[in-house]
Amino acid sequence: MNTLLWVLVGALAYSVVMMGLYTRGYLPDAVRVQGPLTTIHTKRGRAFLEWLSGPRRFWRAWSNVGVGIAIVVMVGMFTFLIWSALATLQSPVQTQANQPSNFLIIPGVNDFLPLAVAPEIVLGLLIALVVHEGGHGLLCRVEDIDIESLGLVLLTLIPIGAFVEPDEESQANADRGARSRMFAAGVTNNFAVTAVAFALLFGPVVASITPAAGLAVGGAYAGAPAAEAGIDGGDRITAVEGETVADPAAFEAAIAATEDPTVEVTLNDEETVTVQRQVTVVGAVQGNPLGLSVDPEGDAARITAINGTEVNTVAQFREVAREHELAQVSTSAGERTAPLGAYVTNVSAEGPLGAQTGLSGPLTITQIDGQRILDFSDLDQMLSGDAYSPGDTVSMRVYADGEFSEVTVELGGTAEDPRVGVVVVRGVSGVVVDDFGIQRYPAEAYLALLGGDSGDLPPGLGGIAETPLGLVYAALLLPLAGAVTGALPYNFAGFYGEFAGFYDVTGPLGGLGEGPVFLLANVLFWTGWINVQLGIFNCIPGYPLDGGRLLRMGAEGVVSRLPVSDRSRMVSTLTTSVGLTMLAALLVVVFAPQFL
Repeated sequence: MNTLLWVLVGALAYSVVMMGLYTRGYLPDAVRVQGPLTTIHTKRGRAFLEWLSGPRRFWRAWSNVGVGIAIVVMVGMFTFLIWSALATLQSPVQTQANQPSNFLIIPGVNDFLPLAVAPEIVLGLLIALVVHEGGHGLLCRVEDIDIESLGLVLLTLIPIGAFVEPDEESQANADRGARSRMFAAGVTNNFAVTAVAFALLFGPVVASITPAAGLAVGGAYAGAPAAEAGIDGGDRITAVEGETVADPAAFEAAIAATEDPTVEVTLNDEETVTVQRQVTVVGAVQGNPLGLSVDPEGDAARITAINGTEVNTVAQFREVAREHELAQVSTSAGERTAPLGAYVTNVSAEGPLGAQTGLSGPLTITQIDGQRILDFSDLDQMLSGDAYSPGDTVSMRVYADGEFSEVTVELGGTAEDPRVGVVVVRGVSGVVVDDFGIQRYPAEAYLALLGGDSGDLPPGLGGIAETPLGLVYAALLLPLAGAVTGALPYNFAGFYGEFAGFYDVTGPLGGLGEGPVFLLANVLFWTGWINVQLGIFNCIPGYPLDGGRLLRMGAEGVVSRLPVSDRSRMVSTLTTSVGLTMLAALLVVVFAPQFL
C-alpha cells in the first residue's frame, strides 16, 4: 500500500473513533467533530483583539490596501486557473507536480515536502493560519463586528486551518466596505508575513551562508565508476590526486588535467577513494544512432573503443571520435556502427535546412565548411561566433537515411544567432557520456536563488534573481525545481540532512553556529512559502474562500446600481457561476491528467 492509502486508512479510523466519542458526549464542549475534521473553539483572545484594534484608522487604511491587492490577485487567479484547465485539457500530461497527493501540504505525503523539515513546515503553517484568521478577527473588532469564537481546524491531528466566527447578525449590520476589509485582512497579513520572512532570509541569513569547499555530490549514476568507488549523495569531493579543489570548476579542471584513467579523490576532507574512470553513458535520447539507453535501475552502458582504439576517458573518447565520422563503437551492450556527430531530432520545414534541401530528420551533422562537428556545443560554438551571419552560405555534411551527403545552406536567424533551423540534442549522436559518473548538486545555484551571488546561476536563470519579486518567485519554485526546470536537477526544501553539509556558516550570523542558522533559514523559507501560497489560494473567487466573499461584495455593489427587481438572486447567480467555474477548473487541473 502506498503512503497516500495509509493516510486515508488512518483518517478513516480517526474519524470513526472521534465521531463515536463526540456523539457519546466524551469530548469537551469546545471540541466539535465532522468526519476527519476537528474544530476547537474558544472565546479567549477576544480581549487581546479588542486591545489591538485601538488604532482603527491605521487598520482600515492597511486593509483598504489589502482589498486592492486581493482583487488584483483574485483576477489573476481566475485567469490562471482557467488557462491552466484549458491547457490541461489540450495536453493532459501527468507529472510529479500535478499528482493529487502533491496538492496537500502534508510532509511525507507531498513528494516536495520531506519529513525531515516537517517541524519547520508545520510551524510555518501555524504562523500562516494564525495571522490569517487573526487578521479577520482584528478587523471584526475594528469594524464593530462581534466575535462568537475563535479556533483551530484539524485534519485528524494536523492543523490545516484556523477560524474566527463572527456574530451573524452583527456582520449583516456592517456596511459593505467594512465586510470587504474584514474578508481581505487575512490574505493581507499573509502577504505581509511573506515579505518579512523573505526579507530576513534573502538578507542577513543567506548572507551568512556560503557553499562549502569542493564539489557537492547529489548522487552517482548506477554502475558508473563513482558509484563503484563508493561515492554517493551527500559526499563532497575536496581533493583530486592530493590537490585541493575549492569549487566545481576546480574539480572539472583537475579531472581534465589528469590523463591517467585511475584517479584518487578525497571525500569530505577525510576519506580517499580510487576511481577507475570509464566512458559511461549517463544520458541518451530515444532512437539515437548508437542505440544506447539509460536504465535507472540497472548498470550503466559503457563505451570501451572506437574503431578498435581503446578509450577510457571522455577526452580520449572525443579525440578518437573526431577522427571518424562513421565508426564501429564497442560498448558493454555490443558493437554499434553509427555516425558520430550532432544528432538532429527535428528539422523545421520552414527553416533554412528543411526549406532549401527537403531534409526532414532525424539526421546527424558531422561537418560544417570542412570543420568537424561532434555535438551541439561544436555546432553552437561555430555559428554563434563572428565567422557567420544570416545570409551566409555554408556547406554541411550530414548523415541521413543510411548515407552521407553534402548540402549547401543559406543561414537564417539573427545577426546575434545565425541558425540552420534544426533541433539538436545533447551529446555525441544523442548520447551523453561521462568518465566519472557523478550527479552534481548545484549548491551555489540554490543559494544564488535565495539572494546569494547570482553569478553562480545556471544559464537562463540569471535574470530571475535580480529583483525582489524575482527572488520570491524563485523561492516558490525551489521545492518543485526538479519537476519544473531541467537547469536544477534537485528539489530544494531547505538546509537539512546531507544537504546541509554542502554549506558553511560565516558572515554576520556566523557566531550562532550552523545548526541555529540553518534552522532559522528553514523556518523563514517555509514560513514565507506557505504564507504566500495560503494568501494566493484564498484569493480564488470561490465560496467559502476570501476571494469568493470579496466577489460577492463586489457583485452586490455592481448589482445595486442596476435596474433589476431581484438583486439578491442575480448576485447569487453571478457568484455561484464563478465559484463553480473555479471548482471545475481546480478539479480539471488536479485530476484530468490521471484520466485523459
